[in-house]
Amino acid sequence: MEHYTADQIQVVTFEESVRARPAMYFRVGRDSPELPTEVLQTVVWDALHHADGTHGRISVEISSDLSFTVEDNRRHTADELGNPLPGFFNSLLDKERWAPAAAAALSVRTIIEVWLDGRGYRQELSGSTPTRPWGEFTAPVANGTLATFELDPTYCAPGEAIAWALLPNELHGEGCDQHPSPATFKIRDLRANGDGGSASE
Repeated sequence: MEHYTADQIQVVTFEESVRARPAMYFRVGRDSPELPTEVLQTVVWDALHHADGTHGRISVEISSDLSFTVEDNRRHTADELGNPLPGFFNSLLDKERWAPAAAAALSVRTIIEVWLDGRGYRQELSGSTPTRPWGEFTAPVANGTLATFELDPTYCAPGEAIAWALLPNELHGEGCDQHPSPATFKIRDLRANGDGGSASE
């Protein structure tokens, strides 16, 4: 039997894990042309499906082949004073939601807005590292999150791009029929070749 020593054990960060094995998080490997679309779909799935089985309200905007924004109405985790709790990488990426954190690990720039009881918090990340502490502003709605991801063009293979539209059956899975709720949302594609689209149950 082969024995291992402490020197042979390598501890990796969450970001290193995502970048080394993206298929564990996004179903496809780094060399797959579907990776940008799978990253978007995973973030959308997280935003749309709540832990209690219900569907949230979301919107999606694709601004370029490798950048997108997802807005949802899920409440961010907070402390006893109602302030947002630091999440992944000590940022506004909620620790209860791994999908946005994994998407940030594959991005060169991520912008996170958290709306918590009418108070807004905004933070920019370079990769997975916050560039500065989050700032406060007046939130446009009571609760929710808006996240913009600019995927790393040096990580993705040349020519890879987000598909211009998503199909409903790609956003729903086992158990969705047990908790029916409205899940229609608009996908805005701002690219020159995209004419926009919508996905619904």
